[in-house]
Amino acid sequence: MVLGINLTLFVIACVILVLSNNFLVKSLSKISYFLNLNEFTIGFILVSLATSLPEIFVGVMSAINGIPEFSIGNVIGSNILDLTLVIGIAALLAKTIHIDSKIIRKDMVYMLVLVMLPVFLFVDHHIWNRFGLFKGMTPGLSRIDGVILLFGFVSYIYRLIRQESKFSKTVEHTPKKEAIKYMAIFLASLTLLLVSAHYVVSYAEALSIDINISPFLMGIFLISLGTSLPELMFEAKAVMTGHQSMAIGDLVGSVITNSTLVLGITAVIMPIHVNAAIYLTSIMFMLFASFIFFTLAESDNKITWTEGIALLLLYVLFIVIETYIKTI
Repeated sequence: MVLGINLTLFVIACVILVLSNNFLVKSLSKISYFLNLNEFTIGFILVSLATSLPEIFVGVMSAINGIPEFSIGNVIGSNILDLTLVIGIAALLAKTIHIDSKIIRKDMVYMLVLVMLPVFLFVDHHIWNRFGLFKGMTPGLSRIDGVILLFGFVSYIYRLIRQESKFSKTVEHTPKKEAIKYMAIFLASLTLLLVSAHYVVSYAEALSIDINISPFLMGIFLISLGTSLPELMFEAKAVMTGHQSMAIGDLVGSVITNSTLVLGITAVIMPIHVNAAIYLTSIMFMLFASFIFFTLAESDNKITWTEGIALLLLYVLFIVIETYIKTI
């Protein structure tokens, strides 16, 4: 009975989280048109940040509540979802996703580097401990690691800003009266997003106790499904309307944001400590998914619908592996 209630309330909180983020992205786009920002700023900075807000807010609330394991599980789960399920569904809808921009292909290399950064930071602690050095340093992500991850995110944004001149200006314009309306919607959506993120974490914690599963795995399996829906909705719409490069740009930006900004903020608020075996298995799969996505995208500068199916099956394989590890 209690399990059913907690699960229902968790699903409701996730739905509100996704809907509020959807309104926030739409209002942010209209405001950016009013400010006459170009398509680069809209597509590669604002949207990728906005679609990652659920992960950011969940990370902040989980750290404040003293369970940052939800955040790292959510980040790993969301990244794997983005690189397999989300792009796989987008490829099926578009039949073929063409990746013509050299900028985006370079960003994919940058993505691989930044995805490996939190892995290096985590493994680095185990290396020091194994050799008896820095014994006070516990395995996980410390506040110093969080600062390093935030620096990685800032470097990525700086790199994007340097490419701004290569993108055209937007042709849409939002009248002043409409802009004021969308500013109000933006503030309301942001508030609702914060409140819903709090309840997502609260009911996720209750569910993890009810079904005897760690917060880390809860983040990978359930929370990540809810927080990845904004990316799925945006990328599906982008490929269906012919903006395929923007869909890939949002995916790359979201994965980088999750791996640096989200984990960085969470670790600065409260250091993250998880079971080493479970963490490394999951994050190695994330690296594997990143490499597979990069290889498919670079092979012919496109992702076909058959490759999309392969990516979907890759996510199924991830679920099977994680479930098996949980049982042993």
